[in-house]
Amino acid sequence: MNSLALWKRYQKYLYDNDALGLRFDISRMNFTEAFLKQMQPRVKKAFEAMDALEAGAIANPDENRMVGHYWLRTPQLAPKPELRKEIEETLASMKKFAADIHAAGQFKNLLVIGIGGSALGPQFVANALTTPADKLRSFFFDNTDPDGMERTLAQLDLSKTLAIVISKSGGTPETRNGMLVAADAYKRAGLDFAKHAVAITMTGSSLDKQSQSWLKQFPMWDWVGGRTSETSAVGLLPAALQGFDIDGLLKGARLMDEATRVKDYRKNPAMLLALMWFWAGGGKGKKDMVILPYKDRLELFSRYLQQLIMESIGKELDLKGRKVNQGIAVYGNKGSTDQHAYIQQLRDGVNNFFATFIEVLKDGGNPLEVEPDATSGDYLSGFFQGTRRALYENGRESITITIRHVCPGSVGKLIALYERAVGFYAALVGINAYHQPGVQAGKKAADVVLGIQRQILKHLRANRGKALTAAAIAKAIGSTDEVETVFRICEHLAANERGVQRQAGKTVCDAAYAAG
Repeated sequence: MNSLALWKRYQKYLYDNDALGLRFDISRMNFTEAFLKQMQPRVKKAFEAMDALEAGAIANPDENRMVGHYWLRTPQLAPKPELRKEIEETLASMKKFAADIHAAGQFKNLLVIGIGGSALGPQFVANALTTPADKLRSFFFDNTDPDGMERTLAQLDLSKTLAIVISKSGGTPETRNGMLVAADAYKRAGLDFAKHAVAITMTGSSLDKQSQSWLKQFPMWDWVGGRTSETSAVGLLPAALQGFDIDGLLKGARLMDEATRVKDYRKNPAMLLALMWFWAGGGKGKKDMVILPYKDRLELFSRYLQQLIMESIGKELDLKGRKVNQGIAVYGNKGSTDQHAYIQQLRDGVNNFFATFIEVLKDGGNPLEVEPDATSGDYLSGFFQGTRRALYENGRESITITIRHVCPGSVGKLIALYERAVGFYAALVGINAYHQPGVQAGKKAADVVLGIQRQILKHLRANRGKALTAAAIAKAIGSTDEVETVFRICEHLAANERGVQRQAGKTVCDAAYAAG
């Protein structure tokens, strides 16, 4: 297609909402009008499903739950007065708590302990909005890696560090482990963890019971999933404590919600986004989604979207129980860094993706004029446009989202845009976007491994001084089909000097293990 024809296509399919501060360009996706017409019955059903969800229907049938993250920024939409009251009171309580913490001046650092949506959302927002004027500096425990947690603790003066523990159930292993490590570190520093800790959890959870003596507790609700919790206390409390304008973030999300309720799909950026996902992957996720934000502040956006999209869309069964194995793989970093990483493959290698460019019009910072009439920001814009063109010229499709600048409002808009697009896409392909059985399966498998580890230690201690191979141990504990698991557990225990000693064998798999 020549440049003039492309310009006409750009004008025809450009979504431009000046009041919202958003442009959405799908002209470099090769869909046809016939495709859009063909999709109309699905689009109609998706709009109806979203209306029902916002009205309080059981939108997560597998767990018999409502899905209410849209109510968080528009509480008057909540289907019950008590829910609206809880949302409004929680928001007011968070603001007051943050103001009190800032006024007291004791804390300079914030340690957020969570996993998945309880970490990825807050991390993205913290990185996107941070300035030298932050009230508190944010740090994260977002894994159960002892070395990672120790590295984080080494940066902190715990006497000046406020900790937030985020877990809906209180039993999520990674978060529980992080909490225990943090509490032990405070204890070793001669500090009372309870006087430095805040909990965000469901009423009646194990964490709720454990945190009664802590500084403060804030609620989580079963109708808000972790990956859609950034506009709940999960995301707003860390943001408020860091000193961000959470009213601005909520307003941005609310304005995007309003724009994405429009029933004309051509005037609804979230539905257009969902339709382009469907087009690119044939409704079956046949192509990966590459997120390319040309702004350092949006570097973590792709990580945030990995969970939001892949945990929501990656499903084995559809709503009718049929095996469909849906999903869209998401990856990305930032421009122009990516141009020196994997853009070479995107342009010249296997054509198994579609790109989403995020353009930020205002440079920010102090862009130096590095050449006559050209600043460093001009170069960044030039690299974005050049990469977009180079991909299209070689038959690679892309979407471009343009915002004016990175601020609380625009961050809220991006979050809300993708939350709605995920809901629409799920409806278009007929799956439940709001449960995560695969995650639960992984947790159950981990429990099995830890159960075997306890059996191994018990057996070796009962036969102290006797070195046994993994196969012999597996047979002794009645797990002959888990020899590899036993081998890996013994290797890990021995490497960490956890009461198991290793004796080399003819091959690595012939090693023997004894209680130390």
